[in-house]
Amino acid sequence: MAGRFDRNPFDEDEVNPFANPNSRLSPLPPEPADFNNYDRSAPVDIPLDSAADLKKKERELQAKESELRKREQEVKRREDAAARAGIVVEDKNWPPFLPIIHHDIANEIPIHLQRLQYVAFTTFLGLIVCLLWNLVAVTAAWIKLGDVKIWFLAVIYFVSGVPLAYVLWYRPLYRASRTESAMKFGWFFLFYALHILFCIFSAVAPPIIFRGKSLTGILPAIDVIGTHVIVGIFYFIGFGFFCMETVLSIWVIQQVYMYFRGSGKAAEMKREAARGAMRAAL
Repeated sequence: MAGRFDRNPFDEDEVNPFANPNSRLSPLPPEPADFNNYDRSAPVDIPLDSAADLKKKERELQAKESELRKREQEVKRREDAAARAGIVVEDKNWPPFLPIIHHDIANEIPIHLQRLQYVAFTTFLGLIVCLLWNLVAVTAAWIKLGDVKIWFLAVIYFVSGVPLAYVLWYRPLYRASRTESAMKFGWFFLFYALHILFCIFSAVAPPIIFRGKSLTGILPAIDVIGTHVIVGIFYFIGFGFFCMETVLSIWVIQQVYMYFRGSGKAAEMKREAARGAMRAAL
């Protein structure tokens, strides 16, 4: 057993630099003054444009700014002139996947007319469905019966009926609801009544004026189902579509007329017509 005062064999390796200032650890070498390698006295070589080039660029920027200001003033002048003339710029936004028309009931139609406008828009879409199904049913009849004339007439109904319905009665109603114009309401009543008559005629489809089987009415449906059941079913479905379109359209024109009379637009329309007649006479 080691003695009480024997020397610790690890004393030679123990170094405490804080206990003895004359430690065997040598101090670190002094850091050179330029240890960060930055030479503050070195010149920085940054290419600068000459004063002439700077003035030239400044003049070019001023010319572009002046041109943009002129364009903005011209656009604003045209917009103000269009607004004074009552011209409304309409961006095409419907349908979303292929914008063809401008349609924004929620933001442009007064709240008390929005429900009626939505139903009227439903009748416009309903007419598209009626004419499209009519084309499908008549195509089936053409294949079975071999009468190509009825197919051509069905194509004409669809190609001409949809855009004419939008231009003649739906767009006038939309603008009348948005601007509260009495004259536009009158335009709507005239052509929407013709739309209802066409739907009634199509639901019956008598063999007069048009070739009977070019429309999916009740008469050609009864005639066809006896020989071609599938074609007859197509015609009966078309007859149902035209009936629903007729009923909904009658409701729309009644509601619009009630609003037209109740809001005083009828009297306003009479006054405008009287002023127009007086101007024409003078």
